[in-house]
Amino acid sequence: MPDLINANRRNFLHIASTGAAALTAPGFGLLQPARAQTASASRAIASPNNAATLAPIRQIKAGVLDIGYYEAGPANGPVVLLLHGWPYDIHSFIEVAPLLTAKGYRVIVPHARGYGTTQFLSSDTMRNGQPAALAVDAIALMDALKIEKALVAGYDWGGRTAGILAALWPERVKALVAVSGYLIGSRAANAKPLPPKAELAWWYQFYFATERGQLGYSQYTHEFAKLIWQLASPQWKFDDATFARSAKSLDTPDHVAISIHNYRWRLGLAEGESKYDAIEDRLAQLPTVSVPTITMEGDANGAPHPAPESYAKKFTGKYQHRLITGGIGHNLPQEAPQAFAQAVIDVDKF
Repeated sequence: MPDLINANRRNFLHIASTGAAALTAPGFGLLQPARAQTASASRAIASPNNAATLAPIRQIKAGVLDIGYYEAGPANGPVVLLLHGWPYDIHSFIEVAPLLTAKGYRVIVPHARGYGTTQFLSSDTMRNGQPAALAVDAIALMDALKIEKALVAGYDWGGRTAGILAALWPERVKALVAVSGYLIGSRAANAKPLPPKAELAWWYQFYFATERGQLGYSQYTHEFAKLIWQLASPQWKFDDATFARSAKSLDTPDHVAISIHNYRWRLGLAEGESKYDAIEDRLAQLPTVSVPTITMEGDANGAPHPAPESYAKKFTGKYQHRLITGGIGHNLPQEAPQAFAQAVIDVDKF
């Protein structure tokens, strides 16, 4: 199994070509063809909602957190849980949310730990960024909101969390939409070196491994985040208002600590919490995902990401991969909201 993660990491700089062939593999259940979709409307310099916000934000105590979240749509509608990545925030779904509520979905968009109004209930709780902790946060939120089952969709850290929920708690996940596909990994695989060009794409991970990096991210949080946005989505011409709206969510007492811990934990340079060991042990086995799934990738994703063919066999239920063309980068929900929302609607029908 570690070979799969190594293959994924070797392909992190691979960008799927336009018109990618259908993924095929034996034993997939129902495997649907890949689709290339164009999202030219998202190339506008200013989003039509660049001055709007997802509001009001509600708060609920869940697990170790007081979680801030946006909710919209009918209370009795099918639930969609939308999970954002680093260093972005809930406004990645500013245009996705109304598209889904218009179709009758109850949409929940939480601030991850270290973002926005989400806070720790105790000052003694470790500011932990390991993947298992974020996944447990999502389950705790569903429990607190009395949500038995939800469609789960996300990208970057949120895509990893969504994949973990689908793999380890399939009884809680109706279907999955995951940008960049299967992002579950292990520290053992991450310990193995990559070719220099691939390592270069992870420059910030190595920067964060140093005390200088932690101080630098603390001092230049907004500048750092904007650079990541630009590198990860080189053709997305977001304006200052769009960035500033999300950057506010990074101004929390815990954001830097959680971000630094996540990347150090991945490299084995920081320990996690023992209460998550059993979950991390299961994730290290690279479990398959059996729930209906659509994976997605933008044709201009400048961030490290695996090639679709490297992870296709990890999805054993009804499955489809979609390539979104038109210069779409890493923050796919915000850059191509119509395509992302449509994937959620479509996977619900699988």
